[in-house]
Amino acid sequence: MNTANPSITIQGRHIGLDHPPYVIAEMSANHNGSLERAFSILAEAKAAGADAVKIQSYTADTITLDCDNEDFMIRGGLWDGRRLHELYREAEMPWAWHRPLFERARELGLTIFSSPFDHSAVDLLASLDAPAYKIASFEAIDIPLIQYVASVGKPMIISTGMASQQEIDEAVDAALGAGCTQLAVLRCVSGYPAPAADYDLRTILDMRERYGLVTGLSDHTLDNTTAIASVALGASIIEKHFTLDRQGGGPDDTFSLEPPELAALCSSARVAWSALGQVRYGPAPSERSNVKFRRSIYFVKDLAEGELITPDAIRVVRPGFGALPKHFNAMIGRRVARAVARNTPAALELLAP
Repeated sequence: MNTANPSITIQGRHIGLDHPPYVIAEMSANHNGSLERAFSILAEAKAAGADAVKIQSYTADTITLDCDNEDFMIRGGLWDGRRLHELYREAEMPWAWHRPLFERARELGLTIFSSPFDHSAVDLLASLDAPAYKIASFEAIDIPLIQYVASVGKPMIISTGMASQQEIDEAVDAALGAGCTQLAVLRCVSGYPAPAADYDLRTILDMRERYGLVTGLSDHTLDNTTAIASVALGASIIEKHFTLDRQGGGPDDTFSLEPPELAALCSSARVAWSALGQVRYGPAPSERSNVKFRRSIYFVKDLAEGELITPDAIRVVRPGFGALPKHFNAMIGRRVARAVARNTPAALELLAP
């Protein structure tokens, strides 16, 4: 792994600082219990310009316990008062939908992969030849899961919401130690939605330097500003929740992008990346035709051959066909080598030796 300029490849798409941001549309629970709606999300993500759609692979029984104890109740926030098992039952992506979703995505020419939440989900995804795996923020501390995903031998993306530096260290070490050779980490805030001020995007710079990995952003804010800003700080992956309709009534709809917003994100993020360019001084290609309109020195009097150049004989004006303005004082007191006319460029080669 090149830690100086790391990159990974997912289904032929190179991801890193030298390539446009890789935009992942997170379907999450926004299928709202309908396979046809899930198909539509794939099509709309493709139309918007997303590189990939990510789903989540779990059942209520694989991610939690069917229990009414207080530990298994949600208190506060978007899902206040819900039982974990009930929420995940509503949100789960049925195992039987995975193959048709993978097949439809491939028909569309759209990359699809998933976040597995246990070993059985990893096995399911492996049977579908998933091109990559995502470790969700809440699972970033599940070292056995990370190691099992690494054993599949595909690129892995780890989201780091809530994780301390030590926990990220442990997750990265687990992935690399178990054989993962293409690893990326995402800055994330696991709030739904999350305030932009909580993102501390400068952490992306530190993560890139600290881990030497492809680094990106899992963005749960309500608009695209944070995601686009992250590109300037080196985010090579952007993940945003995506839905057909924020008023769709699903558990994740309210903090997800709609199709026009996803299209705007894809376009703006790539424009931001293009604007970063490289270190360069001097005229840009689009400026070269305007160099002639910079200021330069012009004669404003007719002068005979050998005549002295006085302060009132030259001026600094636009356009830029004469000598550069820095030569103005040095030209005063010199003589012209031949007759010159007013309103003509005062070039240095017109000066007498």
